[in-house]
Parts: sequence; structure tokens; C-alpha cells
Amino acid sequence: MSMKIRLARGGSKKRPHYAIVATDSRMPRDGRFLEKLGTYNPMLPKGDENRVKMNMERVQYWLGQGAQPTDRVARFLEASGDRPKAERANLKAGAPGKKAQERAAEKAKKAEAAAAPAEAAAEE
Repeated sequence: MSMKIRLARGGSKKRPHYAIVATDSRMPRDGRFLEKLGTYNPMLPKGDENRVKMNMERVQYWLGQGAQPTDRVARFLEASGDRPKAERANLKAGAPGKKAQERAAEKAKKAEAAAAPAEAAAEE
């Protein structure tokens, strides 16, 4: 059985609240889980100590049993210092699209053309 430590969504529309759960990876996101390990409330400010609460003993137990944390839960574990920081490659998501690159090139040409007469006037 492939185990995951992941988030199960709760709360109302536009007011999310998540439970950190240990579950079989084949179960639905908000479906059956084996154990609730903590909570995550994204509505609280980032520095708030109640934003992420985890029972670290149980989390370590499930990690020892072979459970794999999802990306978001892995970040929570890294922030708490219980897991080493992983290098993440954001290969294409951070690069601007084709149209944005074309607009940037046009803007650079216009700025260059506008700067050329100003430089000539400054030299005289």
C-alpha cells in the first residue's frame, strides 16, 4: 500500500481549512484517511504559530513506515526543520511566455531609439 501524508480540504467556499492526514494514495483527497496528523489554516498570517500544527511524533512514525509527503507537506516539514531543504527547479514556469518576450523586445527597441537622440543632443 502506497502511503501519502497530504492535505484534506475542509471549510466553506473561499474559506479553506486543511487537515494534514496520513492516507492511502488511492483514496480521494477529502475521502477516507488513516490518521489526522495536524491542521493547516492558510487564512491566518504567515508568522502565526497556529497556521500549521503537526503532531511530529506521528508524522515521523508515518515517514518511518514509508509514507511520502506531498510537496506542500514537505515544505511544512522543511520549515519546521524536520526535513532537509530540497532543491526545486522551476524550469519553465518562471520564464515569460512568447508574447511577453516579444513585448519586452519591442519596449527595449523603443527605449533604445528614444535614448539615441537624447545622447546626440547631450554630446552637442
